[in-house]
Amino acid sequence: MKEVMAIVRINKMNETKRALSAAGFSGLTAAGRVLGRGQGMVDYQVIKAAEQGSPEAISQLGGGPRLVPKRLLTLVVTDDKKDLAVQTIMKVNKTGTRGDGKIFVLPILDSVRVRTGEKGDKTLD
Repeated sequence: MKEVMAIVRINKMNETKRALSAAGFSGLTAAGRVLGRGQGMVDYQVIKAAEQGSPEAISQLGGGPRLVPKRLLTLVVTDDKKDLAVQTIMKVNKTGTRGDGKIFVLPILDSVRVRTGEKGDKTLD
């Protein structure tokens, strides 16, 4: 089993959930709002607002790196479905610009369904 953990743009979350569901991944966990930054040292939303003339955004420019709001989603899949999950997330979220997000794939040693006590891959259905 693998855990696929993805950090995506806020505006891509609903489309990502729909695409994963259409690909056969019904179970996932999403964290409301997470903050972080990659290699970039800017908040692209602030830059965009500043370009549009927002005084609040213009006043926030400078002062070092800012954290950017994103969404975090995780899903646990069988080993043979890992690549499909990653490709589905990438297809929706890849725009070719900085800030598209990251996907991490981690090993999962076991899982247990609390209600029945079942273990392993069958808990993922």
